[in-house]
Amino acid sequence: MDKKLISKKKPAYPIGELLSAYLTMQGRNIKIPIFYEDLLRFQGAVEIFDQNDKDTLWVSCYYAESERAEIELSLKQMYSILHSDGSDSIIPYLNIDSIDFCTFGNTKPFRIKVRNILNDNYIFLYVKKADASRIYGLELEDLLSPNHINFLVHKNTLIEEHILGIPGDTFISEHLDTLPMQDKRALAKEFVKFNERCFVRLLADMRSYNYVIVITQDFDRVQYRIRAIDFDQQSYEGNVKVYKPQFLKENNALVKMSLDVLASASIEQYEKEERSLLAKRATSERESLDFLLRCMKNDNISTPKKIKELKKSLFELTKDIDFKKCKNMGQLLSTCLDFVTRNYINENPYIIK
Repeated sequence: MDKKLISKKKPAYPIGELLSAYLTMQGRNIKIPIFYEDLLRFQGAVEIFDQNDKDTLWVSCYYAESERAEIELSLKQMYSILHSDGSDSIIPYLNIDSIDFCTFGNTKPFRIKVRNILNDNYIFLYVKKADASRIYGLELEDLLSPNHINFLVHKNTLIEEHILGIPGDTFISEHLDTLPMQDKRALAKEFVKFNERCFVRLLADMRSYNYVIVITQDFDRVQYRIRAIDFDQQSYEGNVKVYKPQFLKENNALVKMSLDVLASASIEQYEKEERSLLAKRATSERESLDFLLRCMKNDNISTPKKIKELKKSLFELTKDIDFKKCKNMGQLLSTCLDFVTRNYINENPYIIK
């Protein structure tokens, strides 16, 4: 796919009052004495290279002695709120090992390494500029995918937990060719379902470095799950193909593998399975989902040109006249989910209507 179809620089959209009310209802809004801008006051930084001496585009930051203690205390409090009960009882056992800054991407995140000094276990959390698009993406991931997402918002600052897994581009280049056939089939099945999941919920730009592959050892086999880690392009682009990972050239190896190891009937089966699961999740999370979609319908997270292009494509694809009536991305996403839910309920004779 031509990279021009994906916006190189998407604007960050502010969090509106209605979305802020939703985040408060969900327990996502917090109060803590540190902002993204506070972390920008580093005095210097050192480039970080990987094991092959390749620039990672991350730099390790250091701060003035007079500010370091206050910043570290605030980050420990943030960790306690994200992963515990928010009390100060665990703070004496935490250490901030590093504060890294990413020089690449829209959100320019900080990566914080928090270590438990009693056992040396550590975890990463990320501090980013709050962007309404990304928050919608995170919340939709939590509601509609098989993965739960833990994140908090502090005014114009977004705090996210680290999502474990092997970066997709690394896995493709270093592991894909050596997988046994059964593992290739399992991964292909997950890629088909991931592809469908992204499309139905309008999550764009899932190039291989924007998701991770999670490997779980079952008692007689290996299970694979693909998890999105970048949500900046939630319901923003106009080209319908951008919402399907199969059309992004960075995923060509996965697409080829899937076509090689899965029959077309299996691919159709897995697509239908994922649509059914999405419909079930949308139904079970109806109250929260309705509130979130109401926020999106009253929000501005894309341009009129992109909205017009996407609704035209979705109508041509589904022949559902409701897409023609949509005026913003929130309405388009709501119509997508209604279309899938309606068809799932109508096709399933065991659902009590």
